[in-house]
Amino acid sequence: MADFVLGVDLDGVCGDHAAAFKRVVAKDRGIDESELEDQQSWDYVEWGLGREEFERLHRDAVLEHHMFRTMPVIPGAAETLWRLSDAGCWIRLITHRLYTNWGHAVAVSDTVAWLDEHSIPYRDLCFLGDKPQVEADAYIDDAPHNVEALRAGGASVLVFSQPYNTSVEGPRASGWSDVENWVLDQMARSGRTVQPLIALDTDVNRRLRLDGN
Repeated sequence: MADFVLGVDLDGVCGDHAAAFKRVVAKDRGIDESELEDQQSWDYVEWGLGREEFERLHRDAVLEHHMFRTMPVIPGAAETLWRLSDAGCWIRLITHRLYTNWGHAVAVSDTVAWLDEHSIPYRDLCFLGDKPQVEADAYIDDAPHNVEALRAGGASVLVFSQPYNTSVEGPRASGWSDVENWVLDQMARSGRTVQPLIALDTDVNRRLRLDGN
């Protein structure tokens, strides 16, 4: 039987996009980050951003501030993905980061550098916006429109909880420990063999260099 493929979103699931973007917006306005409330809506209406200003700031964030390279990692992401990989899960990262015109080289190189720096394992790295086109057995995503589109196609999707997706129906994960339990259950339900964990290096900063994954 083929490997169990897990489609994993990056922004808002593995990386703290909201925190990284807040830093850029605060710097652009010459204010302290604490003066901006935490992201509550998908389109940042709480910060008073119109579409044109958002596109300008996001382009600056990617090209000038290298947001995709300096973004904080969400706690537990790397460690959990290593354990799932060890259990026999094929990690397929899926992200829509190529929407900044003439910035694709920066977006791709900074993304790969960030993944290496935080020792996040993966077999495939897909840059595309239409996630239902990616074949996976299950998905983890935070964007309401992605969750709805994937489920409309019959996919199993775990919602990674964020303030802007509270209205989306579960199942959902409040953190990466919930992700691990759900994925292992999905693997077992699919008939795949969940490999027993063996005593490998648990330091994620060394695993990427030692493991061929």
